[in-house]
Amino acid sequence: MHAYTTSRIAAQSRTPQPHPSEVFHPALLQPLSFFSAGAEIYAQGEKAGAFYQVEFGAVRIYRLLADGRRQISAFHLAGETFGFEAGTTHHFFAEAVIATGIRVFRLAAGADMSGQLLPLALKGLTRAQEHLLVLGRQNATERVAAFLVDMAERQGDLRQVELPMSRMDIGDYLGLTIETVSRVFTKLKERGVIRLINLRCVEIVKQDALHLMSE
Repeated sequence: MHAYTTSRIAAQSRTPQPHPSEVFHPALLQPLSFFSAGAEIYAQGEKAGAFYQVEFGAVRIYRLLADGRRQISAFHLAGETFGFEAGTTHHFFAEAVIATGIRVFRLAAGADMSGQLLPLALKGLTRAQEHLLVLGRQNATERVAAFLVDMAERQGDLRQVELPMSRMDIGDYLGLTIETVSRVFTKLKERGVIRLINLRCVEIVKQDALHLMSE
């Protein structure tokens, strides 16, 4: 049931990251691991010491707040890396959004990998900063528009954008309720800016208008 998403989300981002297999010794490369939808990849508080690359599918990174609410800090698509930590433990949960293949790279003890890790870490930092800018938008329409623009760019500027995550996921990522997210999607559809092909696929009809809303 996730085949359509897996194939489309496998498209490379607009700015491909260097693949870890190109910069790390083959001995550090672990076999491909498969995770079903909703499966935990690692938990908050678990020991860190590896990083991960999405081969296909999608991953959400989140933290549970004190009141039980979930805050998603990032989504990672095919070709993107995650799991970098400043300390020795993970500060967030990582979970497969759909059926997902993950390549794990374990760092050799005592090895200086700073040169290889820096470009990958900076890419993640830039994306985190972009997410903060999205959360700083004044209204829900701007946030959803910025999210759709980002997803489209990460999938090669395709007009038909796959959204492997649910509306609830999008809400937890943008700081909105699921009802608000659904209303904004409906409003964008009624304005002719997007076409809802199905729950997990959106066609961007008016790219310029969507970009203006996201700014």
